[in-house]
Amino acid sequence: MKHITNISLGPASDNYQIETEFLGQKFLIKRFGTDGDLKKAEDLLLMWNKKADVISLSAIKYLYGKGSRTIMNRDLKNLLKVANSLTTPVTTGETLRRVSHEWCIRHAQFQLGNNFFTNSRVLFCSGMQSEKIANVIMEYTDNVVFADPLFENGIPKLLTSLEALNQYANRIHRPLSWIPGKNFLSEQKQVKMVNSFVLKRAVKSATVIVIPYGDFHDYIDCFSEGELADKVVITTTAYEDRIETLMEKGVSMIIDTTPKIIDRVVGVAVQEALMVCALDIPKTSGLKDDLLEVISEQNMEPRIIYPQDKKRRINRFAYLVHPLSQDDLKKFKPLDLLAEVAPITMGPVEKIMAFAPPFIYSKVTGIKSPAGVEAEGWLISLGETPEQMQAHTPEFTTKRILQAAEKAKSLGAQVMGISMLPKNLEGTSVDIGKYAALPVTTGNSYTASTALWASAEAVRQMGIVSLKNDKILKAKTMVIGATGSVGSICARLLATAFEEVYLVSRNMAKLLTIQEMILQENPDVVVNVSTRTDTNIDNMDVIVTASSSIEKPFDIMRVKPGCVITDITRPMIFSKEEAAKRQDVLIITGGEILLPGDNIEMKDIGLPPKAVYAGLAETIILALEGRFEDFTTGSNTEWKKVKEIYKLGLKHGMNLSAISGVNGVITKDDIARVKEFALKKNKKNEIN
Repeated sequence: MKHITNISLGPASDNYQIETEFLGQKFLIKRFGTDGDLKKAEDLLLMWNKKADVISLSAIKYLYGKGSRTIMNRDLKNLLKVANSLTTPVTTGETLRRVSHEWCIRHAQFQLGNNFFTNSRVLFCSGMQSEKIANVIMEYTDNVVFADPLFENGIPKLLTSLEALNQYANRIHRPLSWIPGKNFLSEQKQVKMVNSFVLKRAVKSATVIVIPYGDFHDYIDCFSEGELADKVVITTTAYEDRIETLMEKGVSMIIDTTPKIIDRVVGVAVQEALMVCALDIPKTSGLKDDLLEVISEQNMEPRIIYPQDKKRRINRFAYLVHPLSQDDLKKFKPLDLLAEVAPITMGPVEKIMAFAPPFIYSKVTGIKSPAGVEAEGWLISLGETPEQMQAHTPEFTTKRILQAAEKAKSLGAQVMGISMLPKNLEGTSVDIGKYAALPVTTGNSYTASTALWASAEAVRQMGIVSLKNDKILKAKTMVIGATGSVGSICARLLATAFEEVYLVSRNMAKLLTIQEMILQENPDVVVNVSTRTDTNIDNMDVIVTASSSIEKPFDIMRVKPGCVITDITRPMIFSKEEAAKRQDVLIITGGEILLPGDNIEMKDIGLPPKAVYAGLAETIILALEGRFEDFTTGSNTEWKKVKEIYKLGLKHGMNLSAISGVNGVITKDDIARVKEFALKKNKKNEIN
């Protein structure tokens, strides 16, 4: 049996003696804690020299390392000098620690979807002790803050870059430790209150918190009850008592950078000693390569622990909204009060709000997919109404959208959606996709499918149109703007459900191309093309308006009773007043989606609880699926993506929540009322 002596600078109360096996060999491990007494540690090193096969020197607080450089005090340097002079090999775990820290983060990123740390907000309690982890994590996100000044010196300051951490570690940290009375000042009530406020704010916004091995419980004690709830904690050597503490604090996931290679959790210094002893690695050997070989062959993966006994993954999104009218501006405080006391000022206010920087309108929480993953996000608002967007140059709005993307990234969002923009900004989303700080989707793919989903449901509830072979509607449908990004998708979707489809657009060549495409996909459907809207408008059962370039809306008085008009343009073609002229016609502005989850919280967006617009739903679907990519951009709405996002929506529990019209949500009673008017008018027309 081989003997390993672990001399720890940690507490003597944690001493142990165990027998274990590793790589088919038996070991006796004895731990001796020194309670931080370096002289006692030196005496133990000399005492066990030549008596143990390997000595491990653990719980060394390496403050900072840049490459081979490490900042440490003179007494610690002397202790390590003694250790290096011994005949018996002495391991400190530093080589394994550096390897395991980097390997752990890369392993977790890959194992958890290859996007787990993507744009995460990470709080380092001590960047100086976790420099290797910081270097790797910043390959995936630059949303990091280091709380070293706060924890080490009681200064209410967070560092936001590795460069700032370098300057603090090399120029500021040591001089600050020499200031007399520093601890007294940091314990003052006012200073503690400020420090507590800064820490609470940092913890609240963080998704991942890195707590070093050294002084673990001192760091943990700084977090109040509930502050760590649902957080991910990265730490080193998660002993059972530490796991229990984190569980009580509500932590949802623990990523332990130290693999568990024997039955008992032991630190990296002891693990390094086991490897050296098992492989009989000479003291002068290149340790790093030998350790890598063992890690690879033994599949020594870092530990991912779920202390709440359930796996939990929360992905993050942002969605850009904007007021559709002056009425929507009244939802913003204090504009609601201004509109009440001085409504005449809303015109100038609308123009002024166009220049406002992007701001958070609402936090969205509680979205939970049946697949187990969760999503949370932010609705970020511009101040521009569609009228103001058209009054300014596209560059004016593009600049503000890019600012919103920067804000979304700083919040930790991993994908951002953009609500439907007016016609003059169609190309804007392409530029945004190129230059935005994070992946962007327009939502057009899901908007197209849900609009037709809503239309089909409305036609079904109306019950006027009959079915052919229990599948195809024996009806005529028209798509106005059939060559546009959304219009072409609508045409292809309608062709799968209707007997006859009419395509209308100004571009005849594109019309012929889409006609050919549809007939190739559905040979039995009748496809007609035209550059004029009014030619066949009288005979349509369903009309989809997907183009905002129409100077004047078609005459609603010409459409047949019982017609379902789906208006998915922004701004909308039909006003409330125009819709009121035809009580026998149903005008739909889109399909709204019911989000999965029992406790969804979000500010009012003009829809029933838990219901969202299709574009927002597409963004949430991508977040739930972990697809942080430019899914739908500009005019590149693709047929395969429409089908894909529809299937992903079903996978994650998305359902049609409501059918919306010009006056808001359309109820079953509303549809029944339209049907009644339509039947009466048809009967009257038959008599005449």
